[in-house]
Amino acid sequence: MSQPTFHDLSNVDALPEALFQRTEADLSFFVEKVKPIIEAVRTEGDAALQRFARDFDRVDAAHMAIRAEESEFEAAFARLDPDVIESIRFAAENIRVFHEAQKPEEMWMKEVRPGAFAGDRHVPIDSVACYVPRGKGSFPSVFLMTTIPAIVAGVPRPVVITPPGPDGKVDDATLVAARIVGIKEIYKCGGAQGVAAVAYGTETVPKCLKIVGPGSPWVVAAKRQLSGLIDPGVPAGPSEVIILADETVDGALAALDLIIESEHGPDSSAYLVTNSRKVAEAAIAALPEHWKGLEPKRIEFSQAVLCGKHGGIVLTKDFDTAIEFVNEYAPEHLEILAEEPMAVLPRIRNAGEILLGNYTPVTLGNFVLGPNAVLPTGGAAKTAGPLSVFDYMKRISVGYVTRSGYQALADKAHGFALYEGFSGHAQAVSSKRHEILNKNKP
Repeated sequence: MSQPTFHDLSNVDALPEALFQRTEADLSFFVEKVKPIIEAVRTEGDAALQRFARDFDRVDAAHMAIRAEESEFEAAFARLDPDVIESIRFAAENIRVFHEAQKPEEMWMKEVRPGAFAGDRHVPIDSVACYVPRGKGSFPSVFLMTTIPAIVAGVPRPVVITPPGPDGKVDDATLVAARIVGIKEIYKCGGAQGVAAVAYGTETVPKCLKIVGPGSPWVVAAKRQLSGLIDPGVPAGPSEVIILADETVDGALAALDLIIESEHGPDSSAYLVTNSRKVAEAAIAALPEHWKGLEPKRIEFSQAVLCGKHGGIVLTKDFDTAIEFVNEYAPEHLEILAEEPMAVLPRIRNAGEILLGNYTPVTLGNFVLGPNAVLPTGGAAKTAGPLSVFDYMKRISVGYVTRSGYQALADKAHGFALYEGFSGHAQAVSSKRHEILNKNKP
């Protein structure tokens, strides 16, 4: 069995730059490859989507209904295990409760000066496409995380795009989740072609203003290429995690949680970062036994990550350096396993999500806890946060000045306008305004 990669930095002052690289760092290969796919969708529409479903998704059908049909939803409920349906309902409720609490008030205004009011109005975006990946599995959890905030925000037209299976269908759990949360439009188009479909619109797939959701480098590259046509949303690429552990942690527990994100695929990144050699060695020793509990495909993925150059165990000279590593890496997921995780929390500046303590593994955050699990990747957590209700809404500034409050602001604005050379601005707050308003008085 493969040996996990061990990065011994216990005698190193400067953290190696190579450890902060992600698989999505260089998208040049994918950018070139997605260009003809995007162009084909732009010019051929549905015909291109049908062709790519056969070529890329291995759909074994001469013709596939691009939009999921009513009969597919009904059949999915009949086939799916009732326990899975109950888990979807459970997760959906927690996610809904969290995002309803997050939703801002529709409008607020504050009197900034006597008679002068300013505020914000929050309005849902008219149309948002939620991308639900499928290449390495089926992800009804991603469906819930991307669609429920859209519904809570009040998006008039939330739609879902997802790759079809070889049978030309959407997976049962995703269809059931759609029924549970109230999503009616699901379109069978994934990858770069799916992004292009909602950017341009086809005969069947509607053109949307924004796209959200995680995806492969193909999806990320297509989003970048089409960002002038569609808002690409939170940058969410291949999965990544850091398990931050102090010397009090059982290394076997740290190893257990390290596997979680590593099993997503070989393009994931996963590190255990600790200042304890004992914890590091215990984790390395525990991984082979943990891998035995996985399905063969997941063993392959996890080992590719943890035994490769984008994962493994990192031993630092002290806990301060371990925290420095986390903040520089800015992981999508961060677990803090420590004697006092709450004491560590204020020291973390950069992470998509932070899960605290021995009973909050990434698994809970990914599926049922409530906060959104669509998170910034590739270091984007330094400037971006998780997918939220705010990503489905736009903020419009609102201002209102009364007659009594006008003059104090006008005098100061007049000075600004003259200094910056805008005579039209200045004229609009000059005595001319009073002359016109007084002339029109009844």
